[in-house]
Amino acid sequence: MRQGKTRKRAATAGRPRRALRLTAALCALVQTPGEDPGPAPGIAYMSDREYEDSLARMLADAPTADDIRVFAYGSLIWKPCFAFIEQRIGTVEGWHRSCCLKSTRWRGTPDKPGLMLALEPGGRCRGVVYRLAPDTSRDGLMALWRRELGPKPLNHDPLWLSVRTEKGAVPAITFVANPQGLSYVGATSIDEAADMIAQAAGVWGPCAAYLHETVVRLRTLGIRDRYLWRLQSAVAEKIISERSKGSASHEDPDLQQQRQSLCPQGADRPPRIATRQ
Repeated sequence: MRQGKTRKRAATAGRPRRALRLTAALCALVQTPGEDPGPAPGIAYMSDREYEDSLARMLADAPTADDIRVFAYGSLIWKPCFAFIEQRIGTVEGWHRSCCLKSTRWRGTPDKPGLMLALEPGGRCRGVVYRLAPDTSRDGLMALWRRELGPKPLNHDPLWLSVRTEKGAVPAITFVANPQGLSYVGATSIDEAADMIAQAAGVWGPCAAYLHETVVRLRTLGIRDRYLWRLQSAVAEKIISERSKGSASHEDPDLQQQRQSLCPQGADRPPRIATRQ
C-alpha cells in the first residue's frame, strides 16, 4: 500500500496544480446587504460571567497550564484572533469538516442564509495547530470564546482533542459542531450547500468569499480537503448560472471572463459539478 501511494505521488508530482474555480472576482458578484440588521430578536446570548466560567472550566482541564494550543480548520486559519508563537500542520482523527451551521447575519440573511464550517464526527481533518503566546493566552482565548460561542443553544462545543503533527501529538482546543445548536442544520449535499453559499451574503460579505479564503489558505499550506474542493467548484458554477439568468441576448462581460477561466481551452460546456458521496 505504501509503495502504491509513493508511485502515485511520483506520477503526479510534475503535473500543474488545478486552478481554483471559485475566484475573488466571482465572489464579488454576489450582492451584499447594505446595513447590519443587528441580532435577531428573541435570541439569548451568553453573559460576560458565562464566558468567564466556560473558559475557566476549559483551562481547568488543560493538560499543561502554560502550553495552550488551538486547532484551526476554517476561518481561524486565515483570520486568527489571538497572538501565537508557533503554528504546525496537524491532523485530528475522528472528525471532518462540514458546512453544517447556517449564518443569518455575518455571512447571510434570514431569507438567504449562508453556511459555515464546523467539525462533525467521522473521518479526519488536517488543519493548523497554533501555540498561543503565554503572556496573552488568556485574553486571546476570551476573544476566541466570544467569536465562536454566542447565541444559545451554543453552535459549538469546545473540546480538548489530540492533534497529530510531525513533531508528535499535542492536545489542542477544538470547536466541534453541537447538533442541538441554534444554527445547526446537519449534513447537506454538495449541490444543496452550493445553492445556499452562492446566494448568501451578510455583514462580513459573501459566504462564497469565506469559502474562497479558506480553500486558498489551505492550498497555500499544502492541505487539500476534497469536500471543500468540490464545494468551491460547485459554488463557482452556481454563481455564474445565477448571474446568467435572463441574459439570453448577451452575457455579462464579467461572466464571460469567468467562464473562460473555468474552461480555458474553449470548451463549450461548463465544468462538471460533482455530488457528495
